Amino acid sequence: MNLFTEGGTLMMSLILICLLLSLFFIGKGFYSLNTNPATSKKMRKLAGESSLLGLVIGFFASILGLISAFDTVEAMGNPDPSLFAAGLKVSLLTATFGLFSFIVVRIGILILRGMQKDTIQ
Repeated sequence: MNLFTEGGTLMMSLILICLLLSLFFIGKGFYSLNTNPATSKKMRKLAGESSLLGLVIGFFASILGLISAFDTVEAMGNPDPSLFAAGLKVSLLTATFGLFSFIVVRIGILILRGMQKDTIQ
């Protein structure tokens, strides 16, 4: 939980929402696998799009964090290296969480795609 707040509550929450949406879409895709294959494919595509959005938000927040870290360095002139390292750590937390959510959802998409009867789009 500490890492979640260190990464910035707003951006980490947006990535978490993207992850939860993606997992919902994958679950709905598995649920409609045998009853409605078209819905299953649609849910697979929506899961892919929302996971990609979470990844992009993570990298966007990381870039914003790096910019603020460099602004701090510029303002202080010659900062303590531990302060600079802490700023870099915080800026990379969002990218790491975005990558984690993207990988988890991609594994689910691969499994769902393998279970679908017609994988040709």
